[in-house]
Amino acid sequence: MSFDYRKEVISPAELLSTYSLTEKESLAKAERDNEIKDVFMEKSNKFLVIIGPCSADNEDSVCDYINRLAKVQDKVKDKLILIPRIYTNKPRTTGEGYKGIAHQPDPEKKPDLQEGLIAMRKIHLRAIRETGLTAADEMLYPENWPYVADILSYVAVGARSVENQQHRLTISGIDCPAGMKNPTSGDLSVMLNSCVAAQGSHTFLYRAYEVKTSGNPLAHCILRGAVNKHGQAIPNYHYEDLIRLLEMYNERDLSYPAAIIDANHANSNKLYYEQPRIIKEILHSRSVNPDIERLVKGVMIESYIEPGNQKVSEHTYGKSITDACLGWAESEKLIYTIAEHI
Repeated sequence: MSFDYRKEVISPAELLSTYSLTEKESLAKAERDNEIKDVFMEKSNKFLVIIGPCSADNEDSVCDYINRLAKVQDKVKDKLILIPRIYTNKPRTTGEGYKGIAHQPDPEKKPDLQEGLIAMRKIHLRAIRETGLTAADEMLYPENWPYVADILSYVAVGARSVENQQHRLTISGIDCPAGMKNPTSGDLSVMLNSCVAAQGSHTFLYRAYEVKTSGNPLAHCILRGAVNKHGQAIPNYHYEDLIRLLEMYNERDLSYPAAIIDANHANSNKLYYEQPRIIKEILHSRSVNPDIERLVKGVMIESYIEPGNQKVSEHTYGKSITDACLGWAESEKLIYTIAEHI
């Protein structure tokens, strides 16, 4: 019944010094960041597609995937901004199972948090260097933000974290768009309250310092569906759900009202192959209502090289070891479909 302090891990300053962006890469990232921010600030009509594996479990296959994505980005750049999901932290409902590359650099070996932090940074840097695409990651551990602050272009706060005070306050101090998911209960007011908190200025303890944040005006909503008391999935991507969210936004004084729709998780009942159908409905809702078109800035898709998922021990290249994902062929086709409707 105690903490066993095993070892002190590398500091953010040390990690960034050892694995750093070049000046050219930093300038390219700043340009891409501005392009993404312009979507939320209604300076751009481009549509965001945040797409990639459920968890970034293998550097080689994830970077292979992102290289494929970069080729598609070139073809749809006039309409879409593709943001690869490089999710290095994996939340676990019961605490059991693979927790992501930041926790276990090798899914079949014991946790190594020091090597995990290095692996987390290396995979993001490799993706940037090979493709020019800066990525999205989930803020599962708020104290890890300084390790990736200079390389991420988008941050998501998950359904189980969105009510947590430390997540909300940390988001208020970051300088990139941050999506706050609705909780697993589906309560939209909890999600919107998280946006209010994240957009505000706060003073709090962070990594042994008293800090003050200026607020993040680009904190926004992510609809990911809900689960009722019987364990049944309840989607919240339908037209009526979007109208309700818009009404609730209008009741609050929030900057840049926006929503990203997660096409998997409880919205698909984790039936990954339903994602194209769900996205087509979202695109239709945008096409028939200009208010919804302004609100919905993008979609989130779980996608990898091979469709479905597998056990850690099965070793199929490019296949998810966590939630099932759409395969590359269907994903590429879906991206072109989205572009045709924007």
